Amino acid sequence: MVAPPDNDVLWARGLHYAYSGSPALTGVSIGVREGEILAVTGPRGSGKTTLLKCLSGQILPDPGEVWFNSAPVHTLSRASRERLRRERFGWIDNGPHLVPELTGWENAALPLLLRGVGHRAAKRTAVDWLERLDVGDCARKRPKALTTAERQRIAVARALAGEPTVIFADEPTATLHSADRAQVLRTLTTAARSHHITVVIAGLDDEISTLADRTVALADGRRASGIPAPDAPDGEGRAACSVSA
Repeated sequence: MVAPPDNDVLWARGLHYAYSGSPALTGVSIGVREGEILAVTGPRGSGKTTLLKCLSGQILPDPGEVWFNSAPVHTLSRASRERLRRERFGWIDNGPHLVPELTGWENAALPLLLRGVGHRAAKRTAVDWLERLDVGDCARKRPKALTTAERQRIAVARALAGEPTVIFADEPTATLHSADRAQVLRTLTTAARSHHITVVIAGLDDEISTLADRTVALADGRRASGIPAPDAPDGEGRAACSVSA
């Protein structure tokens, strides 16, 4: 194995993945620099979610390599990958998956509480993020009493509250109206820049591209443009990537 460049917080080479024999990724290589906001656009079925799940260690490529801060994620045990996701990664899904028994602030504070942060400090941080996302009045309400948009804002606050090294966002504003989408995306990207958080964000359109440092377009599940690939083993340099649905 060849270690990734020092300035890449995320680095992957030759990612392959298939669902029940149907290829989802085919030879994808990517490098994401520290503090970068990378937008991944394309239609559903183009491999965006699979790419994010491989990079975040939720699934293992077969074959392929994924590195985080020069550590090989693809060789870690399941427990080690879970700890990595809990302590260093944040994840925002395309739907507001909250714990129904917990209040808004408890859901937002969950990564901190699981990490052992004190109750008072975790609550203060969570409420601060809820207020930044204009859902401060939802802090004491449970998910069933909230709208879909409110629940999704809490999910975004949960990812930000833990101040992770990397946030993976899989179509995080898919359930929101256009005005809400714009505000949530601005809050997410502004917070990421101010806290020096790397963000890999997937979306269906170009709305996220205007706020990103770099954009990757996945078309028809077969090609990716704009991702500089890590150096190939044979020294052919940074090649183009391909993705299959």
